[in-house]
Parts: sequence; C-alpha cells; structure tokens
Amino acid sequence: MGDSGQRASEGQQTSPAWQAEAISGFARSELFDRTFKEGMDLVEETAAYLDGAGRQDSKLLSRSAALAYAAESMRLTTRLMQVASWLLVQRAVREGDMAPESALDASYRLAAETPDAERAHSDEPLPLSLGDLVGRSERLFERVRHLDARMYAEGAAEEAPPHPVLAQIERLKDAFEA
Repeated sequence: MGDSGQRASEGQQTSPAWQAEAISGFARSELFDRTFKEGMDLVEETAAYLDGAGRQDSKLLSRSAALAYAAESMRLTTRLMQVASWLLVQRAVREGDMAPESALDASYRLAAETPDAERAHSDEPLPLSLGDLVGRSERLFERVRHLDARMYAEGAAEEAPPHPVLAQIERLKDAFEA
C-alpha cells in the first residue's frame, strides 16, 4: 500500500498540492502573524478579566444573571481555546514541526459553535466587559472558521469534475503506456 493509502488509513485524507501550499503559505504570511497575535492576546486578556475584574463583576449579579454569566464565560473560553489550538497547529506547520498534510486531520478543524438560541438568558444585562470579549471572540472565531474552510476544504479537489484537457492528457498517457 502506498504512502497515501497509509495516510488515509490513519484518518488523514490525501491532500492536493494546492492545499498543502495554501496551508504553508498562510502559516508564513503576515495575516497569520496578525491573527496569531490577536488570538493569543485575546486569550490572555480574557483570562485576566475572568480571574480578576470578571470575578468581581459576577459577584454583583443576581442569581439568574450569574448563571448566564457562567454559561457565557464557558462558551467564551471554549471558543477561544478552539481558536488558539487552530492557530498553534498553523504555527507548528510554519516552524516545520508538522507537515501541512498532517494539519488536514479532522481533529484539527474547528468545532461548530452552538446556536445562539442555546445561550442562557437573564433579564439583567451581563457586564459590558464580558460582552466586549464575547463579541471580539465571535468575530475572531468567524474569521478563523473562514480561513479554515478556505484552506482545508475537504474533498474539494476530489469532488470537482476533472478538467477536460487534463482528462484527455491522462487518456493519451494511458494509451501510449499500454
């Protein structure tokens, strides 16, 4: 069994050359540098808020608002950990610690966010600082999800119909090799 068959048996899919190049190119880009810095800074800022001022803010809330605060802060940290994990995989590709093809594994994709309808609600508004962090994390998550979809489009090359000229060239090669 060839290398691609071995990769497929390990849960990874084979990667077209354009995909590996897109992954490597993004990991070396200024866009990655900015996104990585923004993501890691937001993780640190969120941790500092939740461990400091956010703890104080939550003590001032009613019982139902405190429950909504706890639920929203959990969603916030989960969202940011997904983004941070994704960014760390891209950095591993950049630094040569991971092959671009390895980054294709489904375990490195972003998980779907739960719908807004599942959020805990309270009649009392949540602290503005928490709302700001939530909004910024949602925007960052959507940008990273867009990058993930563009770079790791699963099966896009396999599902696309073959280019007529390339298909004809392959038939010619097969005919002359036979």
